[in-house]
Amino acid sequence: MFRPVEIPLWLLVLIVLFATVTFASHFLFPSVRWFFRKRMERAVARLNTRLARPIEPFKLARRHDMIQRLIYDPAVAQAIVEHAQGHGVPENVAFELAGDYAREIVPSFSATAYFTFGTRLAKWLSRALYRIRLGAFDRDTLDAIDADAAVVFVMNHRSNMDYVLVTWLAARTSALSYAVGEWARVWPLAPLIRAMGAYFIRRRDRGALYRRVLQRYVQMATAGGVTQAIFPEGGLSLTGRMAAPKTGLLGHIVEDFGNHPRDVIFVPVALNYDRVLEDRVLIGAGQAGNRRFRVPPSRLIGAVLGHLGQRLTGRFRGFGTASVGFGAPLSLAEFLEGKPPEAQDTARLSREMMARIEAVMPVLPVPLVAGILLDASPLPPERIEIRVAACLGMLHARGVALPRRDAARITADALDNLLRRGL
Repeated sequence: MFRPVEIPLWLLVLIVLFATVTFASHFLFPSVRWFFRKRMERAVARLNTRLARPIEPFKLARRHDMIQRLIYDPAVAQAIVEHAQGHGVPENVAFELAGDYAREIVPSFSATAYFTFGTRLAKWLSRALYRIRLGAFDRDTLDAIDADAAVVFVMNHRSNMDYVLVTWLAARTSALSYAVGEWARVWPLAPLIRAMGAYFIRRRDRGALYRRVLQRYVQMATAGGVTQAIFPEGGLSLTGRMAAPKTGLLGHIVEDFGNHPRDVIFVPVALNYDRVLEDRVLIGAGQAGNRRFRVPPSRLIGAVLGHLGQRLTGRFRGFGTASVGFGAPLSLAEFLEGKPPEAQDTARLSREMMARIEAVMPVLPVPLVAGILLDASPLPPERIEIRVAACLGMLHARGVALPRRDAARITADALDNLLRRGL
């Protein structure tokens, strides 16, 4: 039993290697994960004392556990059976497809990435490009929202800067979970966006099984109290005007109301810019009559280098003002008046939220002057200033949040911005 045994050196190396891997996977890695998990939990506990809406346990659940919970959900299981029967495939094949969809959708939120890196980067980028102005904002009303309710920010979609701007401005309140389109499913954006708590959704190729997996994830997140941000228009505005709302994600939330104890509070958020970064791309897509936002790499690199050149030479003066307005929150329980949700309630809710967004839309110099020029162009600057003053008086009478400048300064700033843009 204790006699020496001779084995080749390569076999000894292989045995030691397998033993090392086994020890690491069964003892070392779990211990390390447990250590960092405990540190993360303590950091989140300290962070929650500073947030108006603490991060819910649902958002901190391990991604693997959340995926398993999602694909074994009874509604998803029923959709798997229906998909297998409808497409003539084994149920295990449909189950694997549902797992692929779940892994595609479910984020891997990191509180460290969000609050130490993400929000600071969002703040720096927002201030580096724009003058940030807060429009309509009733802090007392927003602070009075029930702490146990699930909050959903409903926003118009003007630019990809929307994600950045609202992430920074809402950082004092909680961590937002966005629905992000397929454009961001590229390395290295995808892992970073997942770590920020966003989840990906497909705009096309959405079968019944995919829709059910997405629906249940959104409903689980809402029942778990996750603070979410939704763009009901479903995509960027090509003209700056608000588009008709789509009822997809809002519908998922409304349909599940009553199946969990939480109220859902919808907060309208209006975003406006003097200039959006994608203006030429959006205008081109609008003129072409499609929603293809393909930018040649050479054009993108040229734009970045040109911007860096302006900064290095001190010629960059910013893209004007970006402003955010917060409207009156809407309680879903009060909106439904204690009745079970019906099919028409989602469309009614969408219209109400878009109306509340319009009511707090910030008025900015460039859109105001551009609207005047579209109605009566050309005009000399002094006539434009007169019309701006008249518009400001009319808007003030309607209680709209206005720029903190007089008509002369607004006109000068807007014309300067338009001229620098080559218009």
